[in-house]
Amino acid sequence: MLRFNLFFAAIIVALFTTTSCRTAQKYVENGDYDGAIDFCVDKLSGRKKKSDDLVKGLEIAFQKATERDMRAADALVAENQPANWERIHKIHLRILDRQNLVYPLIPLKSEKGYDAKFLFVNIEKLELESRTNAAEYVYNKANAKMELARNGNKAAAREAYYLLEELEQDYFRNYKNKDALKREAERSGIVHILFEIRNETGRILPIGFDDRVLAISKKDLDTKWRRYHFENETGVQYDYKAIFRLDNIDISPERIHERSYTDEKRVKDGWEYAYDNKGNVKKDSLGNDIKYDRFIIARAQVIEVHQSKAARLAGFVDIYDADSKDRLDSRPLATEILFEHYASTFNGDARALSDDSRCRIGNRPVPFPLDSDMLVQAADRLKPSLSYELGHAVALK
Repeated sequence: MLRFNLFFAAIIVALFTTTSCRTAQKYVENGDYDGAIDFCVDKLSGRKKKSDDLVKGLEIAFQKATERDMRAADALVAENQPANWERIHKIHLRILDRQNLVYPLIPLKSEKGYDAKFLFVNIEKLELESRTNAAEYVYNKANAKMELARNGNKAAAREAYYLLEELEQDYFRNYKNKDALKREAERSGIVHILFEIRNETGRILPIGFDDRVLAISKKDLDTKWRRYHFENETGVQYDYKAIFRLDNIDISPERIHERSYTDEKRVKDGWEYAYDNKGNVKKDSLGNDIKYDRFIIARAQVIEVHQSKAARLAGFVDIYDADSKDRLDSRPLATEILFEHYASTFNGDARALSDDSRCRIGNRPVPFPLDSDMLVQAADRLKPSLSYELGHAVALK
């Protein structure tokens, strides 16, 4: 039995080694050298006995990957195009990551004694050179965009901002006047929108209506590149004017609808003696008087009152170019407030009431809300929709 187990284990090891070799070889044959390197490093790491095929596979894949990348980088350098430095730097980073992955395994010798040879490139020096040149290229692009921004091109300012962020994240955190230039780009790229409300309904709005609508949170409206203003501020150059034109206020009459119906139910209503034909009370076998339940049809008249009143606001959100005064967009906006109240009373026998009727019994009619109160409530309900339309109607310049 022990001999069989040893034989079976040997087969498993042989299959694993053969599979590993074939997989690494397949990566190399397909030109996926880094895939082969990742595979071999994963299989070799932490193992005392290192497969001869995996060691050789790693050596070949590493050599081919390095040669391929160095040729590509040298060809891009030879073109002498500043725009190439970003691609060159990415290649150098790939070489650096690859060498850092393989370096912990060195010296690498297989269980059969094969000693792998790895040619490492002095990549740190090359990476610093390509990073410096790439940073210079990105910085110059950002400066060129800022020249356009200073002439009023806000889109160019935003492009400059993101280029400077790229410089900071990919190349150098501190670089020349990058921080000051980035702050200037951010200020120059912001679109400013002035918002106001216009009442075109011919009706007087209740006190506090505008305040409720204008209580939209600037925190919810403002974005990285949009700033909303509810008052005309000195020194701010506006790009757009957003106007909420309220053109329709409709308040319905106070409606009262009454309904009356009758609930009926067969209910127990005491008991009676059982009498024989002679008018005597009947007795049971033990001599006790015989009684039986008495039932009646109970009735209750239910009076139900339904109160209702509605207020509707409607208008448009218009977006204008602040310079040309042209209307760029117009979006309808409406909301409705509905007041409803149910009251119910009854006359008659409470035992006749159905479960539904019993649930509604007890409420009394209430005073109708004032028109002004309903309009202020409508203003509150309008705010989420107004925020959404403002956020989606204004395009970045």
